[in-house]
Amino acid sequence: MKKSLWQAPKLRVAEEEEERRATWLELFYDLIFVVAIAELAHNLSKDVTLQGFIGFIVLFIPIWWCWLGATFYATLFDTDDLSDRLLTLVQMTIVAGLTVNVHHGMSTSSHGFAIAYIAARSILILQFLIAGYFVPEARPLTNWYARGFSLGAALWLVSLLVQGDWRFAIWGIALILELLTPLGTGHIAARIPPNVSHVPERLGLFTIIVLGESVAAVVKGVAGKEWDTASVLAALLGMTIAFSLWWLYFESVDKSPLETMKAGKINIFITWLYSHLFLAIGLAATGVGVEHIITKSAANILPATERWLLCGAVTLCLIILALINFTTGILERTRQGRIFSLYLLGSGGFILFLAIAGMSLPPIVLIALVAAACLATVALNLFTKSQHHFYS
Repeated sequence: MKKSLWQAPKLRVAEEEEERRATWLELFYDLIFVVAIAELAHNLSKDVTLQGFIGFIVLFIPIWWCWLGATFYATLFDTDDLSDRLLTLVQMTIVAGLTVNVHHGMSTSSHGFAIAYIAARSILILQFLIAGYFVPEARPLTNWYARGFSLGAALWLVSLLVQGDWRFAIWGIALILELLTPLGTGHIAARIPPNVSHVPERLGLFTIIVLGESVAAVVKGVAGKEWDTASVLAALLGMTIAFSLWWLYFESVDKSPLETMKAGKINIFITWLYSHLFLAIGLAATGVGVEHIITKSAANILPATERWLLCGAVTLCLIILALINFTTGILERTRQGRIFSLYLLGSGGFILFLAIAGMSLPPIVLIALVAAACLATVALNLFTKSQHHFYS
């Protein structure tokens, strides 16, 4: 069937497209976020102090929120027509503007970063308003989003009038308001939930993007110094950590949190969804931590900031993976899922202990212990699954 150049937005309800996949346009859109994550990681790598990490989070959240907003609009309304493609091009250009302003986003470029973010939110608000106009049954939801996101964008606009810490405080308030906006949509969203296959796939693809930064960090770390036994071993252990976190995430990801949304339990769904933000932060920071370990692999003692960066980032990943697994298993309530969450928390606790008490550990020993903890969690999960299959 021939598709016209312009089509009005339509509601793509889950019942009509159970196995919907990401479109080529969505995959192309993701490319700009590959660059954005790389720039954020580079920014953190230059300043691995607590202040640098806080700045990394402050800039990471708006970029992730832009990606999530576009993803949720697409899963509900996209048509892949001419207007949809042109607006995607505009959004990619705006995100490129956000990315350009990342390097000094907490200082001289904060003005440009705020302007780019306001532009990105304005495009999304316009898309939801247009969708509500053409899809009356979705209008309560689109109007709710438009109001909440407009309030956030207005606060970002106000932030342009102030300087210094006040600007960042207003950013924080605006982001909190926007992140809270979906919480009031339970009864509305239950009637028009996002596609049960599309949303987990899109979140999984973003997770792959961030994991890619860990792989890139290994390459950059090894390329930045002469090869020796310590650096090569650190690189192999860094790859092991990335592979283990990939394994553990894709053991947890599932469609069931979307089923809780259909039942009107929006809080469970939002917990699962926003957990992916903190997972992405942890994964990106893990890549930076691995790069610094490789760079200092021959040292006797690792600086405290870098020890905390690696151990803290991996601990965050494991705790969030436990939360994702827990929310995924709420409907199923399986003993296997609860045990898996305990494994993840136990491994995270061990790595956190390394951050606190591992000040005398050489870098290569520290990363070896972190990698061993991650691998042990994978092995324990495999053992639990094999026992479950044996007795079932």
